[in-house]
Amino acid sequence: MILSRCKRDDEREFYLRMASRERWTSRDLQRQLDGALSPVKLSTPLTDMHPDAAAVFKDSYLVEFLQLPAGHAEADLQKGLVAQLKQYLLELGRDFYFIGSQYPLQVGGKDFALDLLFFHRGMSALVAIELKVEEFQPGHLGQLEFYLEALDRDVKKPNERPSVGVLLCATKNAEVVEYALSRAVSPAVVAEYQTQLPDRALLQTKLHEFYRLALPAAEQNPPAPSKKTKTRRRGQPS
Repeated sequence: MILSRCKRDDEREFYLRMASRERWTSRDLQRQLDGALSPVKLSTPLTDMHPDAAAVFKDSYLVEFLQLPAGHAEADLQKGLVAQLKQYLLELGRDFYFIGSQYPLQVGGKDFALDLLFFHRGMSALVAIELKVEEFQPGHLGQLEFYLEALDRDVKKPNERPSVGVLLCATKNAEVVEYALSRAVSPAVVAEYQTQLPDRALLQTKLHEFYRLALPAAEQNPPAPSKKTKTRRRGQPS
């Protein structure tokens, strides 16, 4: 599939390395070839707690199988994801297990509802997903961190690690996300969802941006070239 779909050597090498490292099935690979990959934005607490989190979460999730209308609401997105849960779990990746939707949380005698709650075996942590059918706003992180605190105090088991939050937004500005996550105190991810396959040309423009992420560590930071010693001409004093 890689050899037939990818025309450039660096593109082929990228997908070969990623497929090997992430153990993609043919279906996983097909979706990656059809979609557009970008490095995911993670909060500092998340990278500190889970150094491999970048391999667990994505920058963008493709949910074209929901066939959502253009003006869909958060309730439509949530109901669609729950109805197509098996398909959505495949899109999320390995080791995700569904716990519930509109998961009830009670704080200070008030009732709150978390859009989706999962558990990730590899991280041994609850994963809360909040859905936003609008562009990411910094204030969204405050709501998510509130839910994470409630989960850690009242739901998380003693043997589990701190809960992780995912904000799934319709769109996001990379610079706004970077600023918001730089001071975030909770392990969090900001990603966007796509209701249709992106243009293949978008993948080409991003290929070199994340190509180095698939290289071995030694190749990602090659040693600086040594300075060449000037050759002394015959008869020149030493």
